[in-house]
Amino acid sequence: MDEQRATEPAGMIEQLERLLTVEELDRDLFRGARQPEGRGRVFGGQVIAQALMAAVRSTDAERVPHSLHAYFMRPGDEEVPIIYRVNRDHDGGSFSTRRIVAFQKGEPILNMAASFQKLEPGLAHQFAMPDVAPPEELPSEAEERLKVAERVPERLREFFVRPRPFETRHASPWSPLEDQPQEPVQNVWFKAVAPVSGGPEMHRAMLAWASDMYLLGTTMRPHGLSWNQPGIQTASLDHAIWLHDEVRVDEWLLYAMDAPWSGRGRGFNRGSIYTRDGRLVASVTQEGLMRKRSS
Repeated sequence: MDEQRATEPAGMIEQLERLLTVEELDRDLFRGARQPEGRGRVFGGQVIAQALMAAVRSTDAERVPHSLHAYFMRPGDEEVPIIYRVNRDHDGGSFSTRRIVAFQKGEPILNMAASFQKLEPGLAHQFAMPDVAPPEELPSEAEERLKVAERVPERLREFFVRPRPFETRHASPWSPLEDQPQEPVQNVWFKAVAPVSGGPEMHRAMLAWASDMYLLGTTMRPHGLSWNQPGIQTASLDHAIWLHDEVRVDEWLLYAMDAPWSGRGRGFNRGSIYTRDGRLVASVTQEGLMRKRSS
């Protein structure tokens, strides 16, 4: 019998930790679990996070991931587990490089390169965190979605109001239906809805999971579009993350995003992730497919 999707906070985080803990089938061959009650297309952040966890399993513990670059080739199927094959391309004095390919039904759905470093001290600087309202002064996205749920098509309503493993609060002008043009900028506070029991590798994997939230929506904002409008086709094409510092995803993080360009059916997005005290812990870029069809 399939596991049911959890709806209370601790259960959602426990399920997400299990989802991201890949199973070793053989040396450098892993299986990622399917989403409980999975149906439809796999969330891109899940594939990236599972691929990262597979790469971590092939690397010495003293080396931590500092960057990954992924290309989505085919949509994943939530009803089927994902197989991950890791290639150990290089192990040097300070850095290790891995290539990871994710498969479903014998076909690749994602190709990712990841680099690991034995951490060392060095020269340091960073951009300052945007000056935005703190999360305590902002309404939760879940509350805002419930207020407009009746305006969402019935076939999408269950997904629209479904409890999620991350609480989010918008510090930029935002509407759950996003039907008015806005500046292509978003500032979103987020954190896990319950404490995470796993170690630093699980927090990094969950950050990778969460980094796929909102980015593609940023490039849609100046066009007054959202995923739930008729005729809108979107998909992530590629995704890159640079992990700068240690992070806990069960504490408030600010995701500051902008989208400097869109055109030719694509949109380009950038993101910076800060801790509550202003440390820049990750940088993200993504290009996505964005089409508005007439019928």
